[in-house]
Amino acid sequence: MEIIIIFFIAHWYLSLFSQSFLQHRYASHRTFTMNKFWERFFYIFAYITQGSSYLSSRAYGILHRMHHAYADTDKDPHSPKHFKNVFSMMWHTKLVYADIYDNRVQSEERFTKNLPDWPSMDKWGQSIPDRVMFACLYTGVYVLFAPYWWLYALIPIHIFMGPVHGAIINYYAHKYGHISFKVNNTSRNFMPVDILMLGENYHNNHHKYPSSADFGIKWYEVDPIYCVMRVFDFLGMIKIRNKGKRVVSEF
Repeated sequence: MEIIIIFFIAHWYLSLFSQSFLQHRYASHRTFTMNKFWERFFYIFAYITQGSSYLSSRAYGILHRMHHAYADTDKDPHSPKHFKNVFSMMWHTKLVYADIYDNRVQSEERFTKNLPDWPSMDKWGQSIPDRVMFACLYTGVYVLFAPYWWLYALIPIHIFMGPVHGAIINYYAHKYGHISFKVNNTSRNFMPVDILMLGENYHNNHHKYPSSADFGIKWYEVDPIYCVMRVFDFLGMIKIRNKGKRVVSEF
């Protein structure tokens, strides 16, 4: 059972880290820069850790920039104000994302600037064979190491890990939690100290200062991913923009 617990926790946090680091903070908000080698390295890291829920950084970036520009309006791709439950909101998000990725809609120019893109990686990472391959991999781990049948209930979370993370932030962090800053949307800080979502739960802070690399504001709001980013910055892997400053979004 220990192997299953370790596997689940590792997948939860590694997938979450790669989504926040590459697709959210880098692609969507450009809170840091990195050269092509490290960009491709973290693309591959995201592909491995996100597995069956891998997403295109380019399409994710456009979708997320739309969310900030149109938060809680009828143009917001995922506002809980307009949906009865989390499932209908996430399904709508999937449809909007697919339209963006497949170029079935014309995205505004302000949402498409300076986005990373690796078309061949995105095409394979989002293909049905690849998603099935990862789903089989997750299932195989449980077949080999799960001592109890009820542990198999965790497999769907592995398969839909990215959407699960997205639902926690985009639905629940717009309905529950603390409001530190008055903004023109319903974003909240879901947890006082974010050990579950590695800083992403400071959602009200993020909507106040979307282009800031550090999502924590108060002394106790530790942003673990920003701490890792500082190490990467020190090692020369990335360069954090506007370090130490609170910056509103350009979108």
